[in-house]
Amino acid sequence: MKRIDRLTAILSQLQSKRLIKAREIAGRFQISLRTVYRDIKALEKAGIPILGEAGQGYSLVEGYRLPPVMFTQEEGVALVLAEKMVRNLTDQGSSHHLQSAMIKIKAVVKNQQKDLLENLGHQIMVIPQGKPLNPVHHPNYLNLLLQALVDKLTVNLVYTTFEVEKASKRTVEPVGIFYAFQQWYLIAWCQLRNDYRTFRLDRVNEMKLGDESYNPSSHPTLANYLAQVKQKDHLIEFVLHVPLENEKYLKTHKYTMGLVQEIQWGNYYEMRFMNSSIEGFIRWLLPVGDKIQLIEPKEAKDFMKNLVETIQLRLNPA
Repeated sequence: MKRIDRLTAILSQLQSKRLIKAREIAGRFQISLRTVYRDIKALEKAGIPILGEAGQGYSLVEGYRLPPVMFTQEEGVALVLAEKMVRNLTDQGSSHHLQSAMIKIKAVVKNQQKDLLENLGHQIMVIPQGKPLNPVHHPNYLNLLLQALVDKLTVNLVYTTFEVEKASKRTVEPVGIFYAFQQWYLIAWCQLRNDYRTFRLDRVNEMKLGDESYNPSSHPTLANYLAQVKQKDHLIEFVLHVPLENEKYLKTHKYTMGLVQEIQWGNYYEMRFMNSSIEGFIRWLLPVGDKIQLIEPKEAKDFMKNLVETIQLRLNPA
């Protein structure tokens, strides 16, 4: 990257946050801290009002703004891809806000870039495996949770548990949200259970902002909480033998299901997984049960055998 391009990008980065540490800039552009200091000095000499505080970082003087910066072709392509993903993997509220933002972004790009983004939009599709958030029943859940996180407000919800299909009213203090296994999840402190709980958003029947405020610093960060859960989980080792030609059937989700080792022995792969749920793992494996061999553990083999027998009984009732 040319230095003039880097200086422009650093200025955009300074406008994106209230405070930017030198290490953040160095990490983004893969440059040394000394180079960061030189670039900041160059911007200051060009008349950019940058405030620097030792050990804290850099910021722009309040109220200083530059005219819109033109996007590169690569940045525009990334924005189109992000728009497609948000539209198909989030709720109506979040999708609407991003579309509004994209209109503003397209308003400042050159005509040639406008045409490029418009044409590219018709050549990209994101097809979710099942709708993570039904647009009719869950139109603004993500948007509401984001508002709760920003304003530090509790959330009132009616939630149906998976095991016993029982609905209950909850007041929760949100810690964060994440997307995994084609679903959105909320981590929150549940005042009813007096403990942290994971809520699958497609199982939330109602959701409203609460009237109470809470202190986020009394809870762990989302990253720390998920790391703690991972450490506490009792992981079970699964071993599969998979013929080389059948590995393709597991390729899409093998890492999300806990693949830790894959070794080729002659005409098959030996795959080792670490997963906390025998039932969850076997129900994932069942559709390709004729393509693989489950070696261990015995409990998983027994569960799969019983599951197949149950299916046979349902297909051929007495």
